[in-house]
Amino acid sequence: MVFSSLAFLLCFLPLVLLVHYAAPRRLRDLVLLIASLAFYAVGEGWYTTVMIGSIFGGWGFAQLVARSRPGRARGMATGMAVGALLGVLLAFKYANFLVDNLAAMGLPLHLDPIHLPIGISFFVFQAISYVVDVGRGELPAERSVLRFGVYKSFFPQLIAGPIVRYKDLVGQFDGRDPGLDDLAAGLRRFALGLARKVLIADSAAQVADACFALPAGQLSTGAAWLGAAAYGVQIYHDFAGYSDMAIGLARMFGFRFKENFDRPYAATSIRGFWRGWHISLSTWFRDYLYIPLGGSRKGPWRTVGNLVMVFLLCGLWHGAAWTFVLWGLFHGFFLAVEHHLSERFPRLPVLIGHAYCLVVVLIGWVLFRAADLDEAGRMLSAMAGGGAGIAPWWRLVDGHAWLMLAVGAVCAVAPLQRWADAARRCTGDGAWGWLGAVGVLSVLVLAISALVTNASSPFIYFRF
Repeated sequence: MVFSSLAFLLCFLPLVLLVHYAAPRRLRDLVLLIASLAFYAVGEGWYTTVMIGSIFGGWGFAQLVARSRPGRARGMATGMAVGALLGVLLAFKYANFLVDNLAAMGLPLHLDPIHLPIGISFFVFQAISYVVDVGRGELPAERSVLRFGVYKSFFPQLIAGPIVRYKDLVGQFDGRDPGLDDLAAGLRRFALGLARKVLIADSAAQVADACFALPAGQLSTGAAWLGAAAYGVQIYHDFAGYSDMAIGLARMFGFRFKENFDRPYAATSIRGFWRGWHISLSTWFRDYLYIPLGGSRKGPWRTVGNLVMVFLLCGLWHGAAWTFVLWGLFHGFFLAVEHHLSERFPRLPVLIGHAYCLVVVLIGWVLFRAADLDEAGRMLSAMAGGGAGIAPWWRLVDGHAWLMLAVGAVCAVAPLQRWADAARRCTGDGAWGWLGAVGVLSVLVLAISALVTNASSPFIYFRF
């Protein structure tokens, strides 16, 4: 089940909200756990047992770590727990990739395709952060397996994040009593995310798919750059829209999630881009890998090595394919160069910095989007001027798609919150409230109408 489906919007969500608000406070956690497991089971069937196993595994490992003696014993217990959790991720996500590459080297190996449970990368990383925080003494082990189960399986963030840390959520369980203000605020945020997904991302997806599908003989330089730009708009509003919906849904049930995006395309460097892109993942790698490796404390060359290693693993986290490995190394290279040169050269002018950042990111998106290295090479060659196509690339896009691409591009870089605050000051709280209500209703009608007439594409990050 996905958020942008009529079954979720018209059946599942209203029913869960009704039962949750009607239930006594002591039963609300149980309602959320049952609803979340049911939400996951609709798409994954018996693989829901993997999710249930991760709940009991993460909870049990934390109990073991908390009861270990501080020092070497606790460190060993934490390491064993993290190793076991990573083992689950490796078995489901990377076993086929490893066997296929060994077989390509001539070894007589074969492994039937292993099903990848949706969202496994997210909920395994959640469990790892929780166990490590307990091992560090930053968080007491949760005694209630029910409460921990709600945290691990909470359906708004279950299958595509953001990666919520337990220490950010634990204080919100006690006394949680959402009301109409939470419901209204959550609905506004959810409507925004739904519109970004259905109206902008899905429109951009049609353009990106058409460009990437062009054979080499028809792919022009303009079409290649259009495909990369369209995919940049698509993936941003697809994933940021999902995060908006997750944040809005959580607010409806009385939880506050941290922001996961902060205008990454407005950055003037790759470092700035990663400060605003998928913040929960980039900070996860920073806190649980980059800093433990030594961060920037071990000298400039060790720092460069740490950056490259972190983004190599970031690429692998996104997918078991060489295209993701190259994407991670590509970003790691530019981050290392920026770090190495930051103290030697002045900062680039804003416009030049924006242009540099966007070009690098769009080239990286080609690696991220391409089905294989051959497709990536074909697109990158065309972007570099080697496109053989002569058909007018602008004819690949109809008027509606051009409009949505333009809206998506503006919304990706414009300071919308600042504009909204200025409009609120001009209109006053009362008028702004009415405008907001009309806007939310209009957006919901447009998005649901689009869902009725066109099938929504799956969220990109579902496969991670």
